[in-house]
Amino acid sequence: MTDTSGRTGWLASARLVVLGIVVVIVVPALAFIIAAIGQSVSGETDETAAVALDSSGACVTCHQRTTPGIIEQYSRSSMAAANVTCQNCHEVAEGYPDSKEHHGSHILTVPTTAKCATCHEDQAAQMNQSRHGLPAYIAMWGTEGLNEEHLALYQSIEEGTYNPDRMRNALFEKEGPAITKFACAGCHDIGAPAADGSVGQCQECHLRHEFSLEQARKPETCNHCHIGPDHPQYEIYIESFHGIAYLTGGDDWNWEAEPGTLTVRDFPAPTCATCHISGFGGAPTTHDVGDRLTWYLFAPQSARRPNWEDNMTQMQAVCTECHSRAFIEEFYVDADALVEEINRRVQLSNETIAPAREAGLLTAEAFDQPIDFIHFDLWHHWGRTAKFGAWMGGPDYVQWHGAYEILRDQAELEAIVAELLEKAGLSDDAEPSGS
Repeated sequence: MTDTSGRTGWLASARLVVLGIVVVIVVPALAFIIAAIGQSVSGETDETAAVALDSSGACVTCHQRTTPGIIEQYSRSSMAAANVTCQNCHEVAEGYPDSKEHHGSHILTVPTTAKCATCHEDQAAQMNQSRHGLPAYIAMWGTEGLNEEHLALYQSIEEGTYNPDRMRNALFEKEGPAITKFACAGCHDIGAPAADGSVGQCQECHLRHEFSLEQARKPETCNHCHIGPDHPQYEIYIESFHGIAYLTGGDDWNWEAEPGTLTVRDFPAPTCATCHISGFGGAPTTHDVGDRLTWYLFAPQSARRPNWEDNMTQMQAVCTECHSRAFIEEFYVDADALVEEINRRVQLSNETIAPAREAGLLTAEAFDQPIDFIHFDLWHHWGRTAKFGAWMGGPDYVQWHGAYEILRDQAELEAIVAELLEKAGLSDDAEPSGS
């Protein structure tokens, strides 16, 4: 019998040597691959992170411990890549309105539009002329308390010329600050004046601290405010053919395309931003979200905007990238006709309640009788929804969340008014008083 114990021992030693070599080579390689995958998934590069760390020094060092999420967001951002520092946005001179002392300097916890305008002057000016500026804020608070500069600015805006002396919203006042802080103000403060006199909150659309083009361009961002029974633009968009195209193909769209360069290759179908903000086709980029609108659709009875023909030209320049001129012209004729029909039905509701109001059967206080809510819902919910649905391609919202509800509320208004008049002895069918 041959003794194999020596050979067996040699083979075991050889296997250990080979295994050691594999560990030395493979494990670092795997670590490198995992790190690379992690960078690819997060979108962050060592270079971008280094810029973020170097550019703001002590801010980053401290906030990596206290608010690491902010530093992670900032390190991915175009701001960091462009060497925009924390100090550039937050640091101000001592005594600057609403600033506070912070580790030897003075900062704004939330930078104002005045700070954003240091680099984005045109965008800030356009926003100040838009529905997202003072009109949004005044729709909630009214014009009371505005300084002369703010009042002049508001009255220079299309919505301001339409409604120059707007009063504080009765529903906002009735619900009270404990509710409205988390309700109306959560959206309408996009146009709030700041202590330094500037207007607006850019971060409502451009979430801090990434300031991502993709995030600002996606309809989910607009969904934060443009949703619900009174302005369901997001829901309408999702059920429209444009929304279907986004839901089924949007993952492949070029969300990070350079502003002002967008074409149908980047966006085969529009999002909210494509129609209302982005430079697309023959329409230039704008932060005035009313720049391409022809009607005041938000109003109880819609009127044409002062520059509606120019606005229509801008919007149709976007539409013609995909649709024929004949299709667009026919669409505008039909949608205009719907707006006028909704106006007629809202006017009918006003005429229906007028006899009860003239007879003193309705109180002067808003929202203290059931009829107040029904009359309000008819135009504020269903009338606006039908108009938005027509212009944005949402038939369900035109019909069941719009026209049908208008018909039902109109019938209810007629019944309530008839009952009030009859009880007051003012109805044609009422028995003579004292009989």
